[in-house]
Amino acid sequence: MTLPSFRLTKWQHFLALGFGSGLAKYAPGTVGTLVAVPIVALLMWAGNYYLLSFIVLGTLLGVYVCAVATKDIGQPDHAAIVWDEIIGFAITMFLVPLTWQYLLLGFILFRLFDITKPWPIRWFDKTVHGGLGIMLDDVLAGMAACVSLHLIVNWISRI
Repeated sequence: MTLPSFRLTKWQHFLALGFGSGLAKYAPGTVGTLVAVPIVALLMWAGNYYLLSFIVLGTLLGVYVCAVATKDIGQPDHAAIVWDEIIGFAITMFLVPLTWQYLLLGFILFRLFDITKPWPIRWFDKTVHGGLGIMLDDVLAGMAACVSLHLIVNWISRI
């Protein structure tokens, strides 16, 4: 992965790059999601209102910062842009009990949906462009992972 002219001193780039985690040499999306884990765990511990606020504001802000970063570097969706993974993981964990096991399972499910992009996620990824497109496929992957995680949590609670 060649890195275009990202500038960590520009706040939009810093945020779009997941506080710099997107600059990881290998698997930047996974590294960006790893950065999300302690942030999301802290917000879950603080309460659902804080996590939901982060999701809503982070999604709206993400559309903007991802659009700015892609415009500045002249590439539509560079792999180093990982703010969408951070928000996608936050969505995955919404209303899920805070345990390390569920954090791990949520991480795995989110990465599975984000990497494989099953329909309709893949359709949105290919069809919607710009900052909205960058955010949308991860929002949908987070929603799919969240539903899957809730089904598993409910199943576990019944056995």
